[in-house]
Amino acid sequence: MRKLLIAAAALSLAVPAMATLKPGQRAPDFTAPGAMAGKPFTVDLKAALKKGPVVLYFFPAAFTEGCNAEAHAFAEALPDFQKAGASVIGMTAGNIDKLEAFSAEKCAGKFAVAAASPEIVKAYDVQLTRPDGTATKITSRTSYVIAPDGKLLFVHSDMSPAGHIRLSLEAVQKYRAAHRH
Repeated sequence: MRKLLIAAAALSLAVPAMATLKPGQRAPDFTAPGAMAGKPFTVDLKAALKKGPVVLYFFPAAFTEGCNAEAHAFAEALPDFQKAGASVIGMTAGNIDKLEAFSAEKCAGKFAVAAASPEIVKAYDVQLTRPDGTATKITSRTSYVIAPDGKLLFVHSDMSPAGHIRLSLEAVQKYRAAHRH
């Protein structure tokens, strides 16, 4: 228990690099290995965007307290995202060997999670750094909402999972309201 508390404290001291990608910029395209509902799945951003806006959220590591809570909350809110025409993709550079189990258990089999390659981590500027500026091997908690045209609508970077779901959903709903035909 003490080691777990020390690890949690160390992680809470890590700070995300402020995402340099801003609304209006083009989201870097990618195809990445991942999982959905416990099965291997290839995540293809371009294909997902053909169906509507995409919420791409980066999280530090599967099966950690905050990431479990965030995945569960996204799974619970998925009907609201779908009603607004959006899909959700989770992505991490941490313990990617556990994505199949994580997708089935914590994501409730409702959305895909993918392994962020070093190129994707760099392109989305989601490398988690320590307070002294040194890089970790995990991703920051950063959510992007991407319009079907590939442009970023919304960016939220905060190690607390609390606001990610609500703020991402509000951005998707605002987009939908503006693009009703």
